[in-house]
Amino acid sequence: MRRNTSIVLLSVGHACVDVYQGSVAALVPFFITERAYTYAVASGIVLAASLLSSVAQPVFGALTDRWAMPWLLPVSTLLGGLGIALSGLNGSYTLTLVFVAVSGIGVAAYHPESARVARIASQGSHRAMGWFSTGGNIGFALAPLMVAAVVASGGLRWTPLLMFPALAGATVCLPVVRALQQRQTGVGSGTTVPAARDDTASFVRLSLAVVFRSIAFIGLSTFISLYARQRLGGSTAAGTAALSVLYLGGAMGSVLGGSLAARWDRVTVARWSYLITAAAVAGVVWVPGPAIYLFVALTSVGLYVPFSLQVTLGQDYLPSRIGTASGITLGLTVSIGGLASPAIGSLADATSLQTALAPLVLMPVLSWLIFRALPEPSVPEPSAGAPAKRDDTSARLSATLTNPR
Repeated sequence: MRRNTSIVLLSVGHACVDVYQGSVAALVPFFITERAYTYAVASGIVLAASLLSSVAQPVFGALTDRWAMPWLLPVSTLLGGLGIALSGLNGSYTLTLVFVAVSGIGVAAYHPESARVARIASQGSHRAMGWFSTGGNIGFALAPLMVAAVVASGGLRWTPLLMFPALAGATVCLPVVRALQQRQTGVGSGTTVPAARDDTASFVRLSLAVVFRSIAFIGLSTFISLYARQRLGGSTAAGTAALSVLYLGGAMGSVLGGSLAARWDRVTVARWSYLITAAAVAGVVWVPGPAIYLFVALTSVGLYVPFSLQVTLGQDYLPSRIGTASGITLGLTVSIGGLASPAIGSLADATSLQTALAPLVLMPVLSWLIFRALPEPSVPEPSAGAPAKRDDTSARLSATLTNPR
């Protein structure tokens, strides 16, 4: 299996998993309409998906630092789909929270191991990691369209149909899993510690920057559909379109980020991206009329240009704990924005959605300020045929992916 083939399969699998992250926010308007939830109560569903995922992803990351677990890719994909599939079948708010939390655990289990495998398969390429991240963005973008097509037709009782992406994602993961398992016994169960030293202080600052990014993105993804419907006459299609633009722009942003990082360093690219994003979020909140779609697109691109770059930065700041770094940058700090959603919902109930969304303008500004003080790790680019400064385990696993027996 060639490197490009592996990245494509991993990207498709990533899309199938992140459909379920996007589905949570996409289901919120339907829960409000069909079950008469308030904004605060509905945002609690996003919190349930985020809370366990926030805690679990770093835990799974630490486990993958000790043991290679590629089998997690198909298993966690199925678990993520199962939770969403069951979420609409029972009117109990408690059971809905449980099912959405189960989906969140599946998503949490998937990301650290998939990021580790993608880094091996990409041999350190920023462009390849950008494409891997793009798969997740495409999954996010498809989520509101799939949810609208299914739930708008048959109501929440049709959510079991949303299980199909999980079945597809688990299937496309299998060739990569088999390729890794062919030599897993000979390679060993873990990853040896590389010679490079950890820069924990920079990693903590990076994580804080991603927290602020997460609050902005999750806050918008939870409420942008409802906000667009308010601003554009109450059409369900208007809200679905706004959420799709928010997610689809991320696909463009991830690819763009990888390309820009190949020309300039990652810290510089992320810094400028966050500065532009602050202006874009202000446009979403305050510019009236259909222009909201333009600013949603700019916001999405701006928030996702740094996304894959932050994952590789985290891995380079913590080279001895690649799985932990991946689990935190993709998990704890990415999904922690869900913890802020109930506060945004409560403020919206008490005032208005516009007032509640206004503080999100500050989030990319704070990320920009943090990135101004971050260093670019001095990690040599891998040479053709023999990546520099990679441990023997990673080199042999990469050989398994690119030329399995």
